[in-house]
Amino acid sequence: MHVKILNDEVVSRAKRRGIDVLVYAPHFTRLPEIRRTAANYTDDDLLVVPARELFTGDWNNRRHLLAVGLSEPVADFITFEAAMAECDRQGAAVVVPHPSFMNVSLTWPEIRAHAARIDAIETYNAKLFPHQNRRGQRIAADLDIPGVGSSYAHLPSTVGEAWTLFETDSDSEDALVEALKTAAPRRVQHRSGIGHRARSGLEFSHLLYENTWEKVDRLLLSGDEPTHPRNLVYEGRFDDVSVY
Repeated sequence: MHVKILNDEVVSRAKRRGIDVLVYAPHFTRLPEIRRTAANYTDDDLLVVPARELFTGDWNNRRHLLAVGLSEPVADFITFEAAMAECDRQGAAVVVPHPSFMNVSLTWPEIRAHAARIDAIETYNAKLFPHQNRRGQRIAADLDIPGVGSSYAHLPSTVGEAWTLFETDSDSEDALVEALKTAAPRRVQHRSGIGHRARSGLEFSHLLYENTWEKVDRLLLSGDEPTHPRNLVYEGRFDDVSVY
C-alpha cells in the first residue's frame, strides 16, 4: 500500500520483489476506472486491490485519506468530514498516508481527534526522508494505531521498496479490508542501502513535478478533474459538501 501507477513493468517488478497484493490508488481517477484497471492486472500471482486516495479540502488546506474497500465513487475536493462519513457508510478501511507531511496530510492533533475512525497510519513511505517517517512512527505509537508501509510509487522503480507483511492471508479485497479494520498483526518492512535511498530520492524529486507543471496543468489547462464533486457523474451527491 499503495501505488499510483499500474502497467506491465510495475506488475513484473512487484512479482520479482515477492509482493502478493498491490493497492492501486491513482490520483484523480474515478473508482470504476480504477476497478477495471486493477482487475485487468490481477492474476494468480498478484492481486491488485482498487482504492482511492481522497483529496479533501481545497488546495491550500488538503487532507488526504486512503480509502480501501469503497463500493461507490467518492469525489475529491469535498470536506474532510464528508469524506470520512462516506468511508463509514460504505465500510471502507481508512488509512492516513504521509501523516503531518507539508499541507497535504492530517496533522497529529487531527489524527488524535479522529483516531477511533482511523484504521492505520503510514509509518514508512518510500517517498519520504527518514525524519519524516520517524514522525509517522511516533504518531502511530502515541495513538496506538497500527502502521502500514508503502512504496507510494509514482515511478516503477520504487515498487517493492516498502511493504506491509500481514500474518493473515489477504487473498481478496474484502480480506485486506478486514485485516485493516481489525488491526490484524503485521510488520512494516522496507529495503535499505544506497540503492533504496537513490530510488527514494527519485520519488521525492517527482514531487517537484507534481507541484509545479502538473499542478498548473490541472488548475489552468485541463479544466475540472474527473473526480471534481460537481462533475455530472456524481449527480449532485456532493454539491452541498464541495469546497469549490
